[in-house]
Parts: sequence; structure tokens; C-alpha cells
Amino acid sequence: QAQLVESGGGLVQAGGSLRLSCTASGSIFRINLMGWYRQAPGKQRELVSTITSDGSTNYAASVKGRFTISRDNAKNTVNLQMNSLKPEDTAVYYCNAKYSDYGILRTGWGQGTQVTVSS
Repeated sequence: QAQLVESGGGLVQAGGSLRLSCTASGSIFRINLMGWYRQAPGKQRELVSTITSDGSTNYAASVKGRFTISRDNAKNTVNLQMNSLKPEDTAVYYCNAKYSDYGILRTGWGQGTQVTVSS
């Protein structure tokens, strides 16, 4: 199975920027979809953004125009550039990948990285 490792979280003031990165490794034949989810305290995990292997993107309404997702297929890496951050963006951010493991479709998750936006 795949292992997803995230980096780039931290503490930033409102209006600031952060860049999250996630690299997938392990038993992967092809990654179909990569993306980011987040979970704030007391709330359910929610979709932030996804990107397909051909570069088609999708964003939650709350982050559209502020966040940009990108992907390097050769390196199995997905990035999330977060600009104009708001306190309500504070959450643990999880990398997600839907991939094929030589005939078996799987979903992998990273361990999560904390993003805290102070007002």
C-alpha cells in the first residue's frame, strides 16, 4: 500500500500564506486523484481541493480564489498553496490519494498536518 507524508503546516497570522506538500510512495501503479481534506475541532472532515492526473481541479467554495492545488505526477506529489488565510481555515489538513495498486483500487491518507491561523 501507499504511504502519504505531508509537510508545511504551521502557525500564521490572518492574511498570511502557507504551502502544504504531500508525497506518496510505496506500492503504487497509478494515482488517479489527489487532494486535501481538513478537520477542525468538533467538526467533520471536509473536502478542501482535489486534482486529477490530467490536472482538473476542484475546490470547496470556502477556499476558491485563495487556495491553489498543484501536482507533479512524476514525483507523486501534491501541493496546496494557501493564501489570504483566515482563522476559520484552522484545522488539521490531510492529504488523500485514490490510486491503483496493480489492479486493486485503494484510498490512502496522510497523518495530517496542523494549520493554525491567528486573528
